[in-house]
Amino acid sequence: MSSPRFVAVGAGRMGRGIAISFAYAGHRIALVDLRQRTPEAWQKLRDEALAEVRGALQGLARLGALDEARIPEIAARVEMVDAAGAPAALAAAELVFEGVPETMQAKREAFAHINRHCSADAILTSTTSSILVTQLAELVERPERFLNMHWLNPAYVIPVVELSTHPGTDPAVVARTRALMEGIGKLPVVCGPAPGYIVPRLQALVMNEAARMVEEGVATAEEIDKATRYGMGLRFAALGVVEFIDFGGCDILHHASREMAGSIDAQRYRAPAIVHRMMEEGRLGLKTGSGFYDYAGRDVAAYRLDVLSRTLGMLRHAGLWKPPAEQTLP
Repeated sequence: MSSPRFVAVGAGRMGRGIAISFAYAGHRIALVDLRQRTPEAWQKLRDEALAEVRGALQGLARLGALDEARIPEIAARVEMVDAAGAPAALAAAELVFEGVPETMQAKREAFAHINRHCSADAILTSTTSSILVTQLAELVERPERFLNMHWLNPAYVIPVVELSTHPGTDPAVVARTRALMEGIGKLPVVCGPAPGYIVPRLQALVMNEAARMVEEGVATAEEIDKATRYGMGLRFAALGVVEFIDFGGCDILHHASREMAGSIDAQRYRAPAIVHRMMEEGRLGLKTGSGFYDYAGRDVAAYRLDVLSRTLGMLRHAGLWKPPAEQTLP
C-alpha cells in the first residue's frame, strides 16, 4: 500500500485533530513524530494518540454524527509514523501540516526534516497560532509553496480554517490548498501575514472586554455569558461581523463608537478611519445600497427574511422561541 498523501508533523493535540478531520472524510493520513524516542516511549505516544482518535470518534457517534460500527474503519486511516519512518512518509506527501511546539527552534528543526525529504511540488503549511507566516517562510526551501494554516479547536469539528499567505506564496498553491480543505468539508478563509489571523484577533478583544466587565463589576460572568450566547452569538451566527455592520448601518457603529470612546476608553472604542470615510461617502450599508458589500440588484426583503429565518431556527433549537400567547393578558 502506498503512503498517505497527507502528513501531520507533530503528534500532539492539533496533529491528532487534523488527522481525525482527514480520516473522517475518507483520507489516509500519516501522523508523524520526529523525536527520537525509546521503544517504550514511542509505544506510549502511539497508544495515547490513537486512543484520542478513537475517543473523539466515539464522542461523535454518541451524538449521532456517525455509526459507531464505522469507528474502526475510520480510525485505521490514521497511521502513526515514528522518526525512522518519517523520511518515507514526507517523501510521499502532497500536503504537510507542521504542528510542533510554538518555538522558532522547534519549527526550524521540523522544517529542516521537511525540506530534506519532501518532494519539490509538496505544499508545506504550519499550524502555528502565534508565529507570522513571513517569519516561517524563511525556514523553507520553496517559500512559494508555503503558507500558515490555522485550525480552530476542536479541529475535527470547527469548519473554518484560516489560510495566511505571505507575499511570495504562489496563488495556485493557495487555490489548491483551498480546494483540498473544501474537499474534507472545511470552510477556508484567506488572510494576509498579520498577527492573530481573523478569529483569534476578534475573539481576543471580546474575551478581554468580558473579563474587564467582570473586573469592573458591570455584570457577573453568568450574565455576560448569557448575553453573548443568546444575544451577540445568535446575531453573529446569522450574520458575519462585517455583514452585521452593513445590516444595521455604518452610522450606528460610528455613533456608538463615539459615545463609548467618550465615556469608557477612547483608544479601545475609537472607530477606524474606514468607518469615517464610509460615513462621508454615504455608504452606510443595506439602507443606502452599499457599504462593505454592494447590494445593487439584491432583493433586500428576501435577504432580511433569510436572516430572520436563520435566527429563528437557532432560537427554536435552543428552546427559546415560543408560540404567541393564546389570550390577551389583563
